[in-house]
Amino acid sequence: MELLAVPSTYASGRETLQRVATHILARRRAALCGKFGLRATPGGIGTPACGPDHEVVRIAGTRLVRELSGVTAHTSSLDLSTATLADSAEFVEVSLEPKFEAGHDTPPLGPTADPLGVDADVAAVVAGWFAFAWATLDRTLAELGPGADASVVQLWPEHFDAGCDVALGADQRANLGASPGDSFSAQPYLYVGPRDSARPGDPEYWNAPFGAALAYQDLRAAHDPIVTGVSFFVRGVDLLRSR
Repeated sequence: MELLAVPSTYASGRETLQRVATHILARRRAALCGKFGLRATPGGIGTPACGPDHEVVRIAGTRLVRELSGVTAHTSSLDLSTATLADSAEFVEVSLEPKFEAGHDTPPLGPTADPLGVDADVAAVVAGWFAFAWATLDRTLAELGPGADASVVQLWPEHFDAGCDVALGADQRANLGASPGDSFSAQPYLYVGPRDSARPGDPEYWNAPFGAALAYQDLRAAHDPIVTGVSFFVRGVDLLRSR
């Protein structure tokens, strides 16, 4: 799986996509079924099907797509390069008026009447990253086996990262995840996050304040980024289980 080069407009474009993911996708899912976790979807990210019409709302490239597959199947889309956040909310029939919380770091609404200007190159990097994240986490959980007692892999709007948690034994768990970039790193990275202060084994592995991180450039340079990512996750779990 190829990981694309990150354009210079990436940071601001990623933040825009997070606003859409939070205040359009997650808000709509919460209105329909009371949950706000998202998933990787074709060409981007979206909601699982929910509500009486089995509705899916997703970002595919620079389009906001709404799919209804209840009694009558119907698909429509909106151009996020020119639409505003208010346009997007009207399109999926969700209100921006009530305060929406997906955690204490939920991004603010920002200007709702300005064009979003979603960038195709940024959207492609984000879509590719989350597709990679799901493939890597799925393979990791298969390798760890049923003893991992893993939670469902979800994309959380609050931090805009995909992840799950796994069992380490003795009632201890760790987070495995994939961030598209944040205050820690401008570019995407994989991470292993112990839930306590334990950092057993190789101190060079534990290279981040929250645990361990594997940088985007190292994944892009790897012969097989998915195999490299799986090895990173499994090693972290093995180290934590060895204490």
